[in-house]
Amino acid sequence: MSAKLSPIINPDELLNIKNSSEVILIDARAGINAQENYQKEHLKGARYVDLNQDLATVDNPANGGRHPLPSLEKFSQVLSKLGILPSSHVIIYDDKNGSNAAARFWWMLRAIQHKKVQVLNGGLQTAVKVGYPVSSAIETFEPTENYPIAKWNLAQADIEEVEIARNNIENIVIDVRDKNRFDGLTEPLDLIAGHIPGAINVPFSENLNEDGFYKPAEVLAKKYTEIIGDKKPENIIVHCGSGVTACHTLLAMDYAGLPIPKLYVGSWSEWSRNDRELATK
Repeated sequence: MSAKLSPIINPDELLNIKNSSEVILIDARAGINAQENYQKEHLKGARYVDLNQDLATVDNPANGGRHPLPSLEKFSQVLSKLGILPSSHVIIYDDKNGSNAAARFWWMLRAIQHKKVQVLNGGLQTAVKVGYPVSSAIETFEPTENYPIAKWNLAQADIEEVEIARNNIENIVIDVRDKNRFDGLTEPLDLIAGHIPGAINVPFSENLNEDGFYKPAEVLAKKYTEIIGDKKPENIIVHCGSGVTACHTLLAMDYAGLPIPKLYVGSWSEWSRNDRELATK
């Protein structure tokens, strides 16, 4: 039996397999001018995925947050457009150490039980540093038949479940946003600053070392085991602002060999727009 594929791949490992016909490289940069930046320069052969258009169905943030999951039908169409088959080895990168949208796309593929998917450790800049070729060319590739998807197989929590969990000692609700946002000192994206009462703050940035790479698996395992204690995986809920950077921590926990907890996709962007109890420092 083959060993479980690591959820992350190092830039030198990517360089070694860049000519593999199985590999589909995905640029998942997000934010202002992301697609324009992709067009100016990307890793050679990389196909672009758009967070808002492809990995979410942006509508009313009060109902599902700023980046609710797309329908299964839409996601199947996205994978088809990208030329991804169930047998494809998908490697995803962004320019924010995986926290932009790379880890979100990883989680979505894992949630439909795609077998071979990894996030580039350190992101775009690290691949360039080890000599991975870049390009500004328009990448051409063939779409595939619709990817068969039955359901989301990784656990999710909705706003009502979070309401119950935050007051239950058997549960733990983890907020991965930075401390200033959690404490209500600043809020650059949502309407109200603060956090869900009862949640604990474990910033996703703590998953990385000073060079922007994920910390060793054993270090992450020790960290999250101490945080979680004896809580059951199904009683752990992870969230962020809109269900994107939370996936960075879910990836870190998977890399550490721990079960993947529940994702609250709506996150703070949904909670803070629904007249729920709020807390600050």
